[in-house]
This record gives sequence, C-alpha cells and structure tokens, in this order.
Amino acid sequence: MATIIETSTTPFTTVPVDPITLDIIENALRNARYEMDEVLFRTALSPGIREQHDEFPLIADPSGKMVVGQFGLSVPDLLDNYAGTVGEGDVLLTSDPYACGAAISHANDWLIVLPIFHSGRVVGWSSMFGHMADVGGKTPSSMPTDAHTIFEEGVVIPPFKLYSKGELNETALDIILNQVRKPDWNRADLNGLVAACTTASRRIVELCDRFGVDVYLSALDALLERNYQAMKVLLAMLFVDGETIEFNDFICDDGCGYGPYELAITLTRHGEKIHLDFSKAAPQAVGPINYFINENLVRMFFGIYVITVADPQILWNDGFYPLIDVTIPEDSFWKPRYPAALNGRNHGIGRVFDLFGGLLGKNNPEILNAAGFSSSPHFMYSGHYDGGPRDGEWFQLYSIGFGGIPGRPMGDGPDGHSLWPSFVNIPCEYLESYYPLRIERWETVTDTGGAGLHRGGNGVDVAYYFEEPGTIAIHDDRWLTYPWGVNGGKPGARGRKWLVRASGDIEILPSKIHDVEVARGDVLHFVTWGGGGWGDPLERDPELVALEVRRGLVSPDGALAGYGVVCDSNGVVDSDASAGRRKTMATERGDIDVFDKGPSIEVILERCLEETGLPAPRPPVDVRKALRA
Repeated sequence: MATIIETSTTPFTTVPVDPITLDIIENALRNARYEMDEVLFRTALSPGIREQHDEFPLIADPSGKMVVGQFGLSVPDLLDNYAGTVGEGDVLLTSDPYACGAAISHANDWLIVLPIFHSGRVVGWSSMFGHMADVGGKTPSSMPTDAHTIFEEGVVIPPFKLYSKGELNETALDIILNQVRKPDWNRADLNGLVAACTTASRRIVELCDRFGVDVYLSALDALLERNYQAMKVLLAMLFVDGETIEFNDFICDDGCGYGPYELAITLTRHGEKIHLDFSKAAPQAVGPINYFINENLVRMFFGIYVITVADPQILWNDGFYPLIDVTIPEDSFWKPRYPAALNGRNHGIGRVFDLFGGLLGKNNPEILNAAGFSSSPHFMYSGHYDGGPRDGEWFQLYSIGFGGIPGRPMGDGPDGHSLWPSFVNIPCEYLESYYPLRIERWETVTDTGGAGLHRGGNGVDVAYYFEEPGTIAIHDDRWLTYPWGVNGGKPGARGRKWLVRASGDIEILPSKIHDVEVARGDVLHFVTWGGGGWGDPLERDPELVALEVRRGLVSPDGALAGYGVVCDSNGVVDSDASAGRRKTMATERGDIDVFDKGPSIEVILERCLEETGLPAPRPPVDVRKALRA
C-alpha cells in the first residue's frame, strides 16, 4: 500500500456549502475534466488518441473516490498495489492490469495518477489513461488475437514514479520506449496524459484558493452524497426488494477457436442495496478476450447505465458504491488468472452494458434499450513503404470502428456511431493523407439495423484500398450471435469482414485475426453490425419507412419483410397492400416477446459455416488443460 507524504497534519473540517457554491464547484470540476481532454488531444500524436479520443480522465477526492470523470477507474486500487511513497511532485505510471487491481484492463492502456496537494495536504487526485497505439509484442499494435499470455502483448509497466518530486525518470522511460514500434507517438501521448493531469491539479488548487480547502472538500462530500441518495431512490424504483433477475449474452469467440462464451449476471435487491453476481460467468478464455474487471468498475458501469437511462442530468460519481455489492469468481472471463492475455477485452467492456440493459429492462420494458454496438472493434494496418521518397519508412495505423446504436424508447438508434459517445471517427482525409490507403467506401449498410417501432442503427461498410504491401489485423465480434431486439423489435444484422484481392479473388476473414498480408490493390471490407430494434415494427409510420427506403437505409424488401410496408424503390407506399400485409404478419407472429435474440445458440452453430463462411467455434474448455494441449 502506498504511503502518502504530507507536510501538514492539520485536519480538514466539514462545513456547510450553500447551493450556489456547490453548483459553481460542480461545474468547475466538469470543465476541468473537459479541459483535460483538450490538453491531451492537442499534444498527442497517435490517431487513436488525437483523432478518436481513446482516453479517459477523472478527478478524485483525497480518498481516491471519483467526483467527475468519463470512464472512471479506481485510484485506490492502484495505491493499494503500490508499495512506495507518494509525495508532492510525484507522478505514477503503470500499464499492468494485474498490478493495479484492474484499474486498467490491458497493457496498451498507460495510466497516470497524480496527487493534488494544497498547503502540504492531499486534496485530491487527477488521473487519466490512454490507449497507446503500440506497446511492442509480437504483432504491430500489440494486440495478437491468438495470445495466451500477457507476455505476448508487449511491454508491461509495473507501477513506478515516472516523476519524483518533479524530476522525470528518463532512464526508465527510455527503457520502456525502447520496446515499442512508435516511440515518438508513445512519448507524445504520455506527455499529454501527464500535462492533462497537471492541468486538472492546477484547477483544483485554484478552487481551493478561491473557496478554501474545507469548503471545496465539503462540496465534494456533498456531490458524492447526492449521488448516493439519487441512486438509492432509483434502485428502489427499478427493482423489487427480494427479487432475483438474471440475464445472459455472449462473446462469439476468443480468437483461438473457442466460443461462444456465455456471460450471465444475476441481480438481487436486498433492502436499499443490490447484489450483482457474476458467479455464472463463462470460464477464463484461452485467447485474449478476457475482461479483467474489478468490483469498483462493475459498480461504476452499473451506476453509469442506471443514471444515464433513468436520470441523465445527474453528474455521476463514486458516491453510490456502498449501495452495490459485487461477486466475481476467480478463473472466470471477468477475473482471469495471471498471466492470462487481455488485449481483446474491448468486447467484454461493451457487452457488460448490454447485460446491464437486459437486467434493468426485465422489470421495466418501457425504458429498455435493445442490444447495439457493444464493442470498439479495431482495425490495424502496418508495413514499410516500398519505393518512392519514403522507401523503407515504417507506417502503422490503429483505428476504432463504428456500428449501429440500438433502438431506444426515445427513438431510433444512430447509424454508424461509437459505443462510447465521446469517440469520433478518424476523418477519411486524415487517413488518406498520412497512410498509404484510400477509403473507397464509408457508408451505412442497408437493412442491418433491426426493425422496430424505433429502428436499430445500421452498421457501416468501410472499404480500405491498400496502396502499399503490409499486414492487417482485426478485432471484432457479433459475427456469430445477434444484437437482440426488444419489445417486439427485431435483432440487428451480424458483422462481416472480407478481402477482395487485386486478382479479384475474395477471402472471408474471421472477426479476430492478425498478420494478414495485403498487397497493393487489395481492398478490405470492414462491415460492422447493426443495432437491435425497439418496439413493434408493424406500428412504425409507413411514410417514415418509405423515407428511409428513399435514403437507402432500408430496402423495399426490408420494408416488406421487417415492417409490412409495401413500397417501390422510389419509396411510394401502397397503403391498402401495406395494411393487409401488416394484418397478416400480426396474426402469424402471435404474442410479442420482450427479448428477441434470434435463433438459439444450437441453431446458430449448426448454420454457422453456411451463413458466415466460417467454421463454428469449439465449446469453451478449462483454460489450463487447453493450454497444456
């Protein structure tokens, strides 16, 4: 456990904070959190951070509780696993999930934690982690899809002082950067993380100077208590005392031929508290899809989901944690045993929100979202320029794909969007300016969003034309199972990937693969999945369906099969024929289920090769036996 070095022992005093002061401090914290983002975006070099914003900040109170942030992480978990001292001017760095209690989830995430001092006392913490485009390892971008251990995934940095009393440990940093393929990117991105945390520290000191330390810290206590009280009300509204609810979903495969991995969560309310139990989780995966998550992150994710769905005006923080108990078994998908590989954890991060949505919606279908783009699929392309003025120069791209957002109670899911609202797409012009490729297509894929009163968002087809030989890698999911629809809505379409070689030959690619060689003139079609639909599609306005036919979002055949709307390719509706078709469809389908997950797993596996062109995965096994074999 870390030892905090403070030069003042004067205790803090809790004082009353008037509503206006509380509001000013709350919004100042919110602004400081966004300023952290901007500092990083303006100093980073890697496109994943600079353009797509793959980073997550927070500001915490003296105990490490997050009072404002985006993704959140557990400062206490890092401090509990760091044996040294922490004083003014120190900056901690780590990328080892196993050495910080899963405050981060794979070695590509470099985590900075910085203590904030005022008058010799710790008044808070600023922290931020960002996804480094490369941290070494056996494959460019450091995410080998067949990895069995974290040792294959690049340099793993134990918690240490990057800065000690303001002095940079240049020797340690040089050793770290010597392990990576793009050291200039990593150095710039790391400097940006430190600068962002330093900026937050400066803003907190200014608040303490303006209002006094006791007022500032009392305001933080008030914000945490407000979240606690709000969550207590929401939990009582949404869940029945004593009732147990269970929901399950799947990760399609682990990159090593095993799957699907069933992920089940059980929720029980006991008085004011709820218990989230992961005991029925899938076993630890052979491949790198394990999502090492700690109990505080489960609390945070659940709280984010509940607050965002039920009352999005609340500025969520860690205050509600005492209301949520969490059980996660060892040797499971959620808590793998060291040194399990972790680089493909992005699918589990997203899928946990689908699981929480299902739990929340079982008793509250009116606020239930469908399943959607619950992952951040990765595309990587790297190699050396062959000829020309840049002959022999190394290029490397890491980017995040977008897909269909689920249909929701308030309306349709957006087409081609990110799981994380703050992520943005890398502009095609940027890619074509800095990399040897052309974007031949970036468009939504017709009919991939699930039909519903509120349509699921369509997936997208991004066609990459390669101008230089190199290798590509893909991290994606939902190629086997379907993003489910709710309240009568239909599932969204699955994702697909294929290469069109310069010769015209077509190769179907799995959703998790690396070191695929490409040549000049080859084209990769990276097709992501759609979101599930929400509500009865037979109640959707026929003219709205026709409008989407004209826009290319729905085809005439899709309008007929999904919505019972008869229209031509120009979107002209035959009202009488549509009314008759809808009446027939309503009679034939019978009662509407709350969830529509598509065919059973048994049927999906039986049809796998025929429908996807890929062999069905083998059932998950005991990881230790599989690795010995």
